[in-house]
Amino acid sequence: MNSLLLLPCLSVFVIVVVAALAVAALYNRLVVLRNRVDNAWSQIDVQLKRRYDLIPNLVETVKGYASHESGVFEAVTQARAAAINAEGVEQKGQAENQLSGALKSLFAVAEAYPDLKANTSFLDLQAQLAEAENKIAYARQFYNDSVMSFNTAIQSFPANLLAGMFGFSARAYFEIEPAAAEVPQVKF
Repeated sequence: MNSLLLLPCLSVFVIVVVAALAVAALYNRLVVLRNRVDNAWSQIDVQLKRRYDLIPNLVETVKGYASHESGVFEAVTQARAAAINAEGVEQKGQAENQLSGALKSLFAVAEAYPDLKANTSFLDLQAQLAEAENKIAYARQFYNDSVMSFNTAIQSFPANLLAGMFGFSARAYFEIEPAAAEVPQVKF
């Protein structure tokens, strides 16, 4: 008779253990995906900081040739400061749009000065900025892919039940306006 009672208890115990293991595995998967999103964002942040560091040198180089274009220099400086101080994905995206527009204006000013366009410092800074833009684009793509995987995971059944209980929430994509996504073109 004891063995008849032991079998249902053992079955319930096995079901509870399997369910607990499934919940733990699902929770760990969500943690991995969330950490991947956080890491991807930090990679964007590294590339943006590199870009921000290049901008003052670029402005100073152009200033040497076009000192009367103070409005453009001020706009770039203000846009850079706004981008550095932006918090969160949405605000950072808006600030990056402004900065890209200001940089386009700066490069447009540079086109009017043939000596500047031939200056090796300017050319080097321009190449570094283009490289930074490419790395930002790659980092943004990786971040958005990571966000898509994470958001899909927390919205899919049964993970959505667990995600709600443990405070996992959808992350925002890092989007920039199409016009701002274009790398400024400088013609020689």
